[in-house]
Amino acid sequence: MRLDKYLKVSRLIKRRTVAKEFAENERITVNGRVAKPSTKVNVGDILTIQMGGRQITVEILELKDNVKAGDAQSLYRIVNEEPPRV
Repeated sequence: MRLDKYLKVSRLIKRRTVAKEFAENERITVNGRVAKPSTKVNVGDILTIQMGGRQITVEILELKDNVKAGDAQSLYRIVNEEPPRV
């Protein structure tokens, strides 16, 4: 599955176009490498997303094309979350 689509489906980022912009601006890494929007992700991959001063690291647990909003969090596990820097 493409990185930008996974971020939208999992609701880590609400819109696919926003996920694409994050990747194009090198704010997302997959397994320690800077990722493009078209980067293929697999179960077990580690994503690190830089959102402003906040950084979140998640492990992909499952890939699905569509999920209900309540089930979106079952697609990943938060490994580390750093609060915003002041």
